[in-house]
Amino acid sequence: MSISANLQRVRNEIADACARARRDPSTVSLMAVSKMHPAEAILEAHAAGQHLFGENRVQEWQAKLPLLHDLFDATRSPSPAAQAHLIGPLQNNKTNKAAEIFHAVDTIDSFKTAERLNRAAAALNKTLPILIEVKLSPEETKHGVPPDQLPELIAQLTPLTNLRPRGLMTVPPWCTPEDAETARPYFAHLRRLRDTLQPTHPTLTELSMGMTNDFHIAIEEGSTTVRIGTAIFGKRVYT
Repeated sequence: MSISANLQRVRNEIADACARARRDPSTVSLMAVSKMHPAEAILEAHAAGQHLFGENRVQEWQAKLPLLHDLFDATRSPSPAAQAHLIGPLQNNKTNKAAEIFHAVDTIDSFKTAERLNRAAAALNKTLPILIEVKLSPEETKHGVPPDQLPELIAQLTPLTNLRPRGLMTVPPWCTPEDAETARPYFAHLRRLRDTLQPTHPTLTELSMGMTNDFHIAIEEGSTTVRIGTAIFGKRVYT
C-alpha cells in the first residue's frame, strides 16, 4: 500500500483507540518516524497531510535536509510547514547541530546533555522544546533517566531558560502486536510519573509513548504522541 493509504489507516486506528478510551482524537498527535527512510518518503507523507516527523540520528537527518529544507526550515515565521523531532539518543558532541536542525529534542536524560543543548539553543536565539526520556525497561539497550532520579533532573532544568520541558517519553520492551498488553505497565508507570510531577511542574503535559505494535495500548494509558514508523513507511532501509 502507499504511504498515503498507510497514514489514513493509522489515523483511523488512532481514532478507534481514542473512541475505546473515550478520548478526543485531537488529543493524540501522530509522529511519523522516518528514520531509515529517504527524503522522498517524507515528502510523500507530507503531501498526504503529515506534518510531524521523528528521526533517530542527527547525521541522518542532516543528510536528508537538502531535499527538505523548504518544509522544515526552522527560521520560517510563524512556523515551518513540518517539524522534525530528535527521538534517538543525543550525544554530547552533537548538541550544537541538534539545536540547529531539529524543532524539538524528545530524549533528554541527563543534566550534562541538557546544559550543552541549552547553550547551543541560546547561541541560536532559540527556545527548544524537550521531553525527558525515562528508562522504565530493564533492558541495557534502553536509554533514559531512572525514575528515582527524575525529580532531581527536572529541578536542574529550571535555570536552563532556552529549553522548554513539555513532558516525558519512554520506550518499553519490544513486543509483537499480539503481545501488546505487555507494554501497558510501562505506559501506566510513565503516566503516573507525569501526574505526580504536574502539580509542581505544570508544563509537563505530554506523554510520548506507543509505537507501531503497541500504540493502541499507549492511547488507552494517556499517550499524547504516538511514534509510528513501520506501519507508515514499511521496512525499507535508508542508505
